[in-house]
Amino acid sequence: MSFLIILAALVLLMFVAYRGFSVILFAPICALLAVLLTSPALVPPMFSEVFMDKLVGFLKLYFPVFLLGAVFGKVIELSGFSKAIVAAVINVVGRQRAMLSIVLVCAVLTYGGVSLFVVVFAVYPFAAEMFKASDIPKRLVPGTIALGAFTFTMDSLPGTPQIQNIIPTTFFKTDTWAAPWLGVIGSVFILIVGMTYLEWRRRQAAKAGEGYGSGHINEPEAYAAAKLPNALLALSPLVVVGVMNKVFTVIIPQVYGKTHTATLAGLGHPLITDVSKVVAIWAVEAALILGILTVLVFAFGPVKAKFAEGTKAAIAGSLLASMNTASEYGFGGIIAALPGFAVIADGLRAIPNPLINEAVTVTALAGITGSASGGMSIALAAMSDTFIATAQAAHIPLEVMHRVASMASGGMDTLPHNGAVITLLAVTGLTHKTSYKDIFTITCIKTAAVLVVIAVYYLLGIY
Repeated sequence: MSFLIILAALVLLMFVAYRGFSVILFAPICALLAVLLTSPALVPPMFSEVFMDKLVGFLKLYFPVFLLGAVFGKVIELSGFSKAIVAAVINVVGRQRAMLSIVLVCAVLTYGGVSLFVVVFAVYPFAAEMFKASDIPKRLVPGTIALGAFTFTMDSLPGTPQIQNIIPTTFFKTDTWAAPWLGVIGSVFILIVGMTYLEWRRRQAAKAGEGYGSGHINEPEAYAAAKLPNALLALSPLVVVGVMNKVFTVIIPQVYGKTHTATLAGLGHPLITDVSKVVAIWAVEAALILGILTVLVFAFGPVKAKFAEGTKAAIAGSLLASMNTASEYGFGGIIAALPGFAVIADGLRAIPNPLINEAVTVTALAGITGSASGGMSIALAAMSDTFIATAQAAHIPLEVMHRVASMASGGMDTLPHNGAVITLLAVTGLTHKTSYKDIFTITCIKTAAVLVVIAVYYLLGIY
């Protein structure tokens, strides 16, 4: 019964998200309904101490990233840099390769360490401009961005600095370059199959006479100047963000150490910061500030006229996106605390093959919680000792366990209630009804990629 309660809460949340209702409203409702059916007396404390604690904790860490990412994307629009980059890319690769161009831009930024959410804000203006110029339906934008940002550079490519590739290192004592061959093979599979699918969708639309469409919301600001900025100049803010994110990631721990303590008279107690937990966040925030300043230095004229109104819209978008994701985080926290969740975890332990067990466990928990990093953290915290013991008994290197866990976390995490999916649709001004089909197909492709790398390991023994 406890398992059915969790399943019902999850299905209800996915249904309301797909129907276009606000997750900010329905995530706590669905979670608390599950608590009500489990133990009614716990509804108030679970709401205050679990849901709100998780929601506020998420906003405390990540709202500045959402805010700065939205402002960065907006000034890129207002400066005309997005149009300049689109024009240059079309000249190089051709209009029919607009989708590949957007996928590669997302991949470069994500592999460079830029947050997935920031990539959505930063790349959307380019995608909208390029799809409009190439007359490709706007409804295909979310699936294209998802392939570039939420798949192979997030968790498959060896060395990626995304959190989904970092979490397994603490459990398996590996590094981010674990099982490089399997990671590359999985990445190539995802990219080829994903692009094949997206191009098939584009050709279908073209055959039906469907173009970019009209009456869309959240369209990029029109750029009135007759002459576009230089393409290399337009790329400079993206380069600054990518490079300085890496630089700050290295410098911040050197300056502050793993833990920083400061004494301020007004506080009455030492201010202690665990720098190791926030270094990646501080780095991307600082890099985004420099990226915004770079745009303002090179294009202050075109930006200043619409800066006030443009940034208001960006801030409103960042508030909505961050609250959507934070509500999802709170939902996952409550679900993970219910008895039915333990039933699910115990059931998954019964799968005999170590790699299949790990893959199914991680992707199932990521799907239930709506979070790749959250689902993987819960799975490895509860079962890593079991995974390690069974892997050693089967003579499977822990590097392989790392890569499978990382890739599996990015499998079924992108169900309709996933925070990144909701953010992507909100930023692009589209809905689950119009665009989720393509995101779900990409989800199935990256889930299949996990089985591909497991099969490659068992057939060839390489990793």
